Amino acid sequence: MQRIGLLLKIKPDKLQDYLEIHKNVWPELLTELKKAGMRNYSLWLAPGGLEFGYLECDDWQKVCEYLADSKVHDKWQEYMQNYLDSPTDEGQGGQPVQLLEMTFLME
Repeated sequence: MQRIGLLLKIKPDKLQDYLEIHKNVWPELLTELKKAGMRNYSLWLAPGGLEFGYLECDDWQKVCEYLADSKVHDKWQEYMQNYLDSPTDEGQGGQPVQLLEMTFLME
């Protein structure tokens, strides 16, 4: 199992809209994320619009490859670009994320 930590930056003037959108994430997107192999995915917002994400998967590269071919995911990422100050990364399946290095784990 891989644990993935990532950062996103939300545009300050779009923060409230971003939060509202995430109260009702598209069901078809949630289905795609699960099909890609993502589980236990959560987002955590810090003051100022910096957001930390955590998820688990078996193979991050396979998740990214699956999402790179997903029309639903592409449509969501295009929509989210109105709200994010994070550029998309084709190497991460077109997601606007900065991957983090795990430095500690207590199990």
